[in-house]
Amino acid sequence: MRRSLALMLSLALPAALAAQAAPAAPAANPITTAFRGRTMGLQRNVAIAFDSIPESKYGYKPTPAQLSIGYIAQHLASDNYLFCDQFGAMKATVPAKDGTTPDSVKAKWPKDTLVAKLKASLAFCESAFAQLDDAKLADEVSLTFGGNTRKVTRAAMVLGHALDLADHYSQIANYMRLNNILPPSALPRPARGGGAGK
Repeated sequence: MRRSLALMLSLALPAALAAQAAPAAPAANPITTAFRGRTMGLQRNVAIAFDSIPESKYGYKPTPAQLSIGYIAQHLASDNYLFCDQFGAMKATVPAKDGTTPDSVKAKWPKDTLVAKLKASLAFCESAFAQLDDAKLADEVSLTFGGNTRKVTRAAMVLGHALDLADHYSQIANYMRLNNILPPSALPRPARGGGAGK
């Protein structure tokens, strides 16, 4: 009896271990899922950053040649629509004054207006992402910028959006540090599972 039990265990144990080590089934749309996860993290940091900067600092720029915090906020909102309008059939509806008012004037709008417009653009991008799957990333879309129209892949627009967010988040994080404000990505992370944060 002991020999049979030992034999059964010796046969069953490797099978059980192999079953535990088997990778999980691949996620549907892994490329789109990766883009979405990274982009939503950047969007969250951007929103928190602009929320945490006092309104009195929205005219701040480190040197005369650089962009002010207010300018970056309005610029990001415009860029978000430029990229995310190409994610699918859903298109943004933006007030006419947002497209006709010069950027230098929009940069001086009050903080609450700039942050609301930025967050509206981020919310639109999050909804636009829901239209995407891996099969649609290779689709060609028409991009018009600076009066020129060209064909690009939808993947280029998704990647462009993520890179633009990363670029401007890095910029605003540096501005925050120059003003003794910790950027969101430098704040302590919440503890996982009730333990101390690291």
